Amino acid sequence: MIRNTVISTLVILILHTMTISSAMACFAVVVGRDASADGSLLFGHLEQNSGLRNLSYRYVPRMQHETGSMVELRRGGKWPQVEETYAFLWTSNPGVEFGDGYFNEFGVAVASNACRTREDSYDELVARGDIVDGGIGLQLRRMIAQRARTAREGVEVATQLLDHFGYAASGRTYTIADADEAWVLAIVRGKHWIARRVPDNAIMLLPNVHIIGPETDPDDTDNVMVSEGLVDYAVSRNWVDPDRGEPFSFRKAFNRPAPEGSFREEQGVDPRQWFSQSLVINELIELPADEQLPFALYVDHKFTVTDVADIIRSHGHIEGQDPDRSLSYALGMPEEASPHHQPGIGAICSSTAQELVIYQLRNWLPAAVGSVAWRTTAAPCGSVLVPWYAGINETPKPYYKEWPLEKALETSFQFNPPPGTFEYDPDNAFDVFNALENMIDLGYPETIKMVRKQWDPFEAEQFAMQEAIEEAAMKLLEKDPELAITFLTDYSNGRARKALEMAKDMLNHLKTINWAH
Repeated sequence: MIRNTVISTLVILILHTMTISSAMACFAVVVGRDASADGSLLFGHLEQNSGLRNLSYRYVPRMQHETGSMVELRRGGKWPQVEETYAFLWTSNPGVEFGDGYFNEFGVAVASNACRTREDSYDELVARGDIVDGGIGLQLRRMIAQRARTAREGVEVATQLLDHFGYAASGRTYTIADADEAWVLAIVRGKHWIARRVPDNAIMLLPNVHIIGPETDPDDTDNVMVSEGLVDYAVSRNWVDPDRGEPFSFRKAFNRPAPEGSFREEQGVDPRQWFSQSLVINELIELPADEQLPFALYVDHKFTVTDVADIIRSHGHIEGQDPDRSLSYALGMPEEASPHHQPGIGAICSSTAQELVIYQLRNWLPAAVGSVAWRTTAAPCGSVLVPWYAGINETPKPYYKEWPLEKALETSFQFNPPPGTFEYDPDNAFDVFNALENMIDLGYPETIKMVRKQWDPFEAEQFAMQEAIEEAAMKLLEKDPELAITFLTDYSNGRARKALEMAKDMLNHLKTINWAH
């Protein structure tokens, strides 16, 4: 009895424990319309945060707001609210200021990567007036989702707020995409930023450093936006030397210098940008690099949702192995270790991964049908992509905490979630998928293969069904829009519920296998 009690306690701890790390890392991929296999714009984002987390995925409807009401920011700032805000699907990440994701009814998707910069401290910027009323952080991406019908509008919403308040954190890169174009908005603490449109015929891979370099012309107003005085400010700080005659490089001016002894210092490039670009060209880029890697790649290969998923699910390069756009176990990971604990160079998926979402955005279909978020719950290598259409009006209750919506949307609630938020719940989707990933890690080389044997056919079935589902939805949309929304909602929710039941079954099976050994 004592032994059984101890084992039960250990199982619960393993199921709910995530590797605690001081690092926060996200990753993004954008595939332009001319670089994708079907003409869609693809935007993949991996959310990664340290600590114990529980992500909710829920629908937020359009909301009416009283005339004169204000949006209250975390640090005291206020901004006029609009009369009506748009509906969106919301990844809520309680306790984290920069971990939420948004996908609105017009197919505008917003996510971000932390990119630390050499800019001065928060207090110093407040003192010199570059941060006003506490600056902006948490609410920036939400206001984009609530107010923007296009990605370009999203950049304009964001930069208006940045120009007024200044950014509160060290630095970050926001990716804002719709069915026509994707923008990368690179921000420095305070009021300095640059935004660049991703070329239609290219693929961009974004780690946790700024990547907008000298190939970006600030005078190209069709494809580039810059904050007022950006270049002059960099020159005044001696981060740019105009006498050298070199074109302005945002990444060179503002990135925090590489830590001593780090891969970036020794090899001249960010390890995840290096490895992911190597995957794309199917050849390891020679190291050390003579120059920074390009902002985007132009290749003959046409990318699919699956290709993007394989890149983001990768666990890095193992010495002696060729790059392979496939899951990590195909790269020859060490038999004695989980790649989540001993990742290869340039690892993208890791123990801090909590969500992969790949937005497939198609401009020849209405957003309700043509914009779909292929999303995994928890770490993507051991989880499954499920389609969530921009037109749906509900997500299943196991996929979110059932807090009152108005309360959950309050800024103060984000940093003061109720007791029990992070306690293991065997019926909560995030907890189940996270527990499955942790159980996989106990015997990764074999268990990941067992899990993928079930997930891969499940994903393939959905891709095979996609055309028929969308044809049916389009016919319904012409005759009865409300019924079309119900149809898409039932389909997405049905796939999510099925995935959750499968995850529970696999979790129970792996518990038996692992503890039997």
